[in-house]
Amino acid sequence: MGWPNAHATGQAVPVIDLGLPEELVATHIREACTGSGFFYVTNHGVPQSLVDDTFQQQRQLFQLPMSEKMAMLQNENNRGYTPFREETLDPVHQTHGDTKEGFYFGREVAADSEESKKPLHGPNQWPDPQRMPHYREVTWQYYEALYGLGMRLLRLLALSLGLPGGYFAPMFDRPMVTLRPLHYSGEVSDPGAGVFGAGAHTDYGMLTILATDDTPGLQIWTGPDVASRSASNISNANSGGGSWGEREGAGAGEEGAATAGGRWRDVEPIAGAFIINLGDMLERWTNGRYRSTLHRVINTSGRERYSIAFFFEPNFDAEVAVLPVCCGPDDPPRYPPTTAGQHLLDKYAATHAGYHGPVKKGQEK
Repeated sequence: MGWPNAHATGQAVPVIDLGLPEELVATHIREACTGSGFFYVTNHGVPQSLVDDTFQQQRQLFQLPMSEKMAMLQNENNRGYTPFREETLDPVHQTHGDTKEGFYFGREVAADSEESKKPLHGPNQWPDPQRMPHYREVTWQYYEALYGLGMRLLRLLALSLGLPGGYFAPMFDRPMVTLRPLHYSGEVSDPGAGVFGAGAHTDYGMLTILATDDTPGLQIWTGPDVASRSASNISNANSGGGSWGEREGAGAGEEGAATAGGRWRDVEPIAGAFIINLGDMLERWTNGRYRSTLHRVINTSGRERYSIAFFFEPNFDAEVAVLPVCCGPDDPPRYPPTTAGQHLLDKYAATHAGYHGPVKKGQEK
């Protein structure tokens, strides 16, 4: 199977219409995944009214008094509230944590179930229903709608790789699916001083489905060397010294701020579309052919920003090993096998000051 180069589409972040014939959509996804690793989807089947209602509920959630939010503080199951500056996505170049707060909601797992013994599994922490009577219902309707979209995208990803459409489905029958509402403060970013809405990073898992309000801020790293800016090379991406912002200078918030053969490019909000990006696990599975691309959030407007990320990850015990269709005698596997759960545990521990999730009983190694 031939693989297009990183700029085959001619567009950094293409818009893919999921209403087109499936074979054609799979081809477009393949081009996007071997290019920037980001794309928009339209005609995705999620009602706009549900998206709007969900954003309204998240705004109300973040407006709760700090004492009520702290009562839901992130626990060992990675469920709950993360305060401003708690997460540091680029610890090498940030002088303090991201200027955002957030929540984690995952698949509901009963506390007394066998599955709850696994790390990252357990019940959610929900706001007081007397304070927010519709929050859980609306948020869970959105969660289920995005889960359906995620399964549809899994099928298209498999087809794009020349695999049967249901190839990944058995690895997602009890997935680590996480809904993460985020609220960015109005603090203006200063890359030269190490201040970011969200530091430069790649996502950890399979894929992310992102909804945003109309405030810009998301940027991706693109350019001739986009592959060298992928997940496996984050720590070396700035080997010339100085932070990303210092190397970019005053134009950090502008599209086309070029440095080191590449550039930060704005990913503007598009009404009615979701932004899709690939994570490190999919890059491992495809032997680096599909890109987990470096991205960040920069505030240049002084406005608050809301977004909702939906992280779609495999079962905790799913093995992540290079796919046979993505390697061969002349292209051996570049990544050793791992499991989805251990991969995520390592990532959370490295970036969240508030996450100290232990290995649960029966899962010791």
